[in-house]
Amino acid sequence: MDCRISTPFTKEKAAELHIGDMVYLTGTIYTARDAAHKRMMEAIRQGRPLPFDLHNSIIYYMGPTPARDGRPIGSAGPTTAGRMDAYAPTLLDLGETGMIGKGRRNEAVRQAVIRNGAVYFAAIGGAGALLSKAITSAEVVAYEDLGTEAVRKLTVQEFPVIVVMDSKGNDLYEIAASKYCTE
Repeated sequence: MDCRISTPFTKEKAAELHIGDMVYLTGTIYTARDAAHKRMMEAIRQGRPLPFDLHNSIIYYMGPTPARDGRPIGSAGPTTAGRMDAYAPTLLDLGETGMIGKGRRNEAVRQAVIRNGAVYFAAIGGAGALLSKAITSAEVVAYEDLGTEAVRKLTVQEFPVIVVMDSKGNDLYEIAASKYCTE
């Protein structure tokens, strides 16, 4: 099913989605990769504020290439989500409702998705140049010293993602593997 969703991404919106749904996101999403997640966890442990409000937010695991003239961002493909598995449950428990990446997630993330009514989306790896066309603005909001891994606030228009783990914990990677693998 095709769905068009505007941010903020609420639990009510997440509950309507099912694995395999094609979703087109419009609004604000944030980027953060390994180093930014590590810094956010340090801030949480030290009781400092995070660089953006996690409530009803979507974090895209992505570090862009430099923008070409006239473009807000360069190639913007997803990175492997499993590298954020150590951090994701905490961020989900603090209000994050959506994650975008590629690849499988661990059981702790799946349980946090269920507990918090969140969703894990996949963006198509290798399609970063095409995905960047759905990004209308990009602004570094924290950890500028991390370069491509800085936290960015993106404005997206019809950004294409696929639901690969829904709020009930159904996992498209597992279902597809069991359906198509014969050994």
